[in-house]
Amino acid sequence: MSLLTAQSSAESSAGPRVITVGAGLLDEALRAQAVQTTPVSWRPPLPGTAEALATVLADPRRQAANELAVSRLTSARPHLVGVRRASEVLEEGTFLHAGPPITWERASGPMRGALIGAMLLEGLADDEHDAGRRLAAGEITLRPCHEHATVGPMAGVVSPSMWLFEVRDDEHGGTAYCSLNEGLGKVLRYGAYGPEVLERLRWMEAVLGPALKATLERTGPIDLRSLIAQALQMGDELHNRNRAATSLLLRELAPTVVEAVPGDASEVLRFINGNDHFFLNPAMAAAKVSTDAARDVPGSSLVVAMARNGTDFGVQVSGLGGRWFTGPAGVPDGLYLGTYGPDDANPDIGDSTITETSGLGGFAMAASPAIVRFVGGEVADAVRATRSMYEITLAEHPAYQIPGLGFRGTPVGIDITLVARTGLLPVVNTGIAGRVAGTGQVGAGLVKPPVEAFTAALLALAEQAI
Repeated sequence: MSLLTAQSSAESSAGPRVITVGAGLLDEALRAQAVQTTPVSWRPPLPGTAEALATVLADPRRQAANELAVSRLTSARPHLVGVRRASEVLEEGTFLHAGPPITWERASGPMRGALIGAMLLEGLADDEHDAGRRLAAGEITLRPCHEHATVGPMAGVVSPSMWLFEVRDDEHGGTAYCSLNEGLGKVLRYGAYGPEVLERLRWMEAVLGPALKATLERTGPIDLRSLIAQALQMGDELHNRNRAATSLLLRELAPTVVEAVPGDASEVLRFINGNDHFFLNPAMAAAKVSTDAARDVPGSSLVVAMARNGTDFGVQVSGLGGRWFTGPAGVPDGLYLGTYGPDDANPDIGDSTITETSGLGGFAMAASPAIVRFVGGEVADAVRATRSMYEITLAEHPAYQIPGLGFRGTPVGIDITLVARTGLLPVVNTGIAGRVAGTGQVGAGLVKPPVEAFTAALLALAEQAI
């Protein structure tokens, strides 16, 4: 549609000026007739959300609730305080996994592969077939990481013998955990469980975990908010590019590793140095403890979690407690390794979208031009992605800044009402797991969350509006 603007007599002689709203075709047609136009970007709300959107927007609690929630998120001060064995925080007979709740029957290939690998790691099964049988029989209880103050990349499986990063929020007092990063390729989190995978995990259990524990006991808390802020200005976006952040963390740890575990120091430091994604996991725990600070504010439409289990994509909203709202996980569009292609890809999986939820990852791609070489696209696409996210967020992060945008803070605080009003979905960059259990990583790219998850959350929030 179009709207003819009011004109002065001087303007009338120059011909009409038209504001065009909506379809670009109309603007193009007018310009072809030499009519001066002013295009205005506008999108209809998501289908089926108009009534719920009006109800939520009219809730008198919403503005103050969102201001409180987003201020708690952005003021969080996550510090890496140590590592702990998962057995200290897990209930007996329980494995954690990424994303919203899932059963063995509905689990995707990489999720099944990671669960089988965890069974073999823990000595709870004789072989992969025995592991699958025991998991199908319900001998192990499966619980979402998010429901136990934990996050896990990709399949996100956590079993008792694993070590977890422990991150504490000095501002609000919360604590969150994340597993240690294995590296890329054939690793448990991508659903691989071969001998080399289990050998690496056993080394991490016996050597890496105790070494980090001894080191962090000597260093004291490490300020992750500060490291993340520096890494953004060095070209990371903290989801699929963590090279600068890993280097900064290694610099913090290296002297003390040598002092704390001299016999294992070279092996430990070589492992961290060879794993550019090592910092992803403490960054995820930092994001988790920050978004958790914004939870449970009545009337708030702020998203506090986005997570995928390889079958479903789920979101949680501050004003709706621990309820999950889900839709089908999509297959990422990106770059593939070797001879792999889209037919080899599993639907999106992992808790690592907690980075986007906290204003990092896809929301910070403008800070990381090099990320396009990993996930595909052009540098302009990365900048455009970040700019678009300001339209669906409540704030700009005061500490996480993007040099290429004039040190503007990253967009943070996804608001489901803004998602509904604009039709824009959060930008997520991600690794791609092979759909067949045991395959491992097959690529990396971008993925669109399902509209259904945000629509369902909005409808539920409308039911609770005053």
